[in-house]
Amino acid sequence: MSIQQEKIKELVERRAGARMGGGQKRIDAQHAKGKLTARERLQLLLDEGSFEEFDMFVQHRCTNFGMEKQHFDGDGVVTGSGTIDGRLVYVFAQDFTVSGGSLSKTMSEKICKVMDMALKNGAPCIGLNDSGGARIQEGIDALAGYGEIFERNILSSGVVPQISGIFGPCAGGAVYSPALTDFTLMVKNTSYMFLTGPAVVKSVTGEEVDQESLGGASVHASKSGVAHFAADTEEEGIATIKQLLSYLPQNNMEEAPVVPTADPVSRVDDVLNDIIPDNPNKPYDMYYIINSIVDDGKFFEVHSQFARNIIVGFAHMNGRSVGVVANQPKVLAGVLDINASRKASRFVRFCDAFNIPLVTLVDVPGFLCGTQQEYGAIITNGAKLLYAYGEATVPKVTVTLRKSYGGAHIVMSCKQLRGDLNYAWPSSQIAVMGADGAVNVLYSKEIKAVEDPAEQKRIAAEKKQEYEDLFSNPYQAAQKGYIDDVIEPRNTRFRVIRALEQLAGKKQTVPAKKHDNLPL
Repeated sequence: MSIQQEKIKELVERRAGARMGGGQKRIDAQHAKGKLTARERLQLLLDEGSFEEFDMFVQHRCTNFGMEKQHFDGDGVVTGSGTIDGRLVYVFAQDFTVSGGSLSKTMSEKICKVMDMALKNGAPCIGLNDSGGARIQEGIDALAGYGEIFERNILSSGVVPQISGIFGPCAGGAVYSPALTDFTLMVKNTSYMFLTGPAVVKSVTGEEVDQESLGGASVHASKSGVAHFAADTEEEGIATIKQLLSYLPQNNMEEAPVVPTADPVSRVDDVLNDIIPDNPNKPYDMYYIINSIVDDGKFFEVHSQFARNIIVGFAHMNGRSVGVVANQPKVLAGVLDINASRKASRFVRFCDAFNIPLVTLVDVPGFLCGTQQEYGAIITNGAKLLYAYGEATVPKVTVTLRKSYGGAHIVMSCKQLRGDLNYAWPSSQIAVMGADGAVNVLYSKEIKAVEDPAEQKRIAAEKKQEYEDLFSNPYQAAQKGYIDDVIEPRNTRFRVIRALEQLAGKKQTVPAKKHDNLPL
């Protein structure tokens, strides 16, 4: 065998060894937990044969606590580029079979390299997390590594899409990288995120809690809102990431890919003409309306279990990606509260950053009242949504279906927040408040001055009817130009698509500034 052949053989063997991570025993242990390995995840995520790996032979440089005696090629993270549906992405997947996926300085350098390449080449960056946290043996070097990663998350924000998949533990400072990215996905029963684990919680507060209850996928998907998606299996989670990417552009200078559809632009749905109940306090399902107007009835929801009184997600309309924001009358009557405001404002800002038009469907009776909301800063949180819509320069089409009252009317992409085209159904009611509340404010003294209860009731009913005749319709707003047109519900799909096509070349500038100071 020639020297050249020997060196090639050595390369092949070393590559094979690197692909084994921490070895077969640890791979088996990973599988025993119901988890895939880093390379198996990347194989599912990327197009077959498209993965180009970087830094396969990187090893840690730590000489403390006997670490110099144990080295693995790759050092606990697999990094590189590949394609998903033919589109370039950069990826890193932490390998739990090597030192529990704990972050070393060299691991952070590998991750930073692919993040830099994603930013430089204008492609999404996807991180698959499965790590025990900082590598304690490396001390401050490991913390510095996290800081380098976080800084790149910040620099990449709004430039390229960043997606985090949590496929195992993610604790301590490690949680901040996913929190800085655009979307976070967790897997039920095998992934968790928290700053301090159950043992620390018990020692500090005396509270006993297990990992799942403290920071599992269900908790973060429904209570904290940290996770945008919660998958039942890793395979489902990876499929969700791929589906999400299909709605997104490669970077902030491009448009999302157009998806051909056979769904006619002019398709009408007669059911929409009867979907609003005669009783203004009776709910209906906003999902039906969304599915009715988008292409092929396909709506990709984000944050489906969190703040369910507002709905956000992606769809296609005439093949083009749109972001949908809609109040849900079936949950808390569709009111805006702290969590709904946070959820929607974050989504609106993402869409604006990545050139995705916004379609807003409004049926909102107001903001949720009470001490819990006020103490939790509903004012500041509601202002986030107001700010997000007001700063957005992408095409904004708003359709008011029923109620649009008070400050909530303003917040939900009204004309004064630079809404481009604002439509209303004939059933819409655009006013400062509902008729009952208005009568109590305007005529309470007059009604109380009458002693006869029957007469009080008659006057209240009369004044309520007067108020409804004036404001319980869209025409007062339409007369002043705050509503561009009153449309027949069955034609909503056609009118929204035509509006979006009209706005496709929209150009809107904002005053020069270093950056804004939104109400955090």
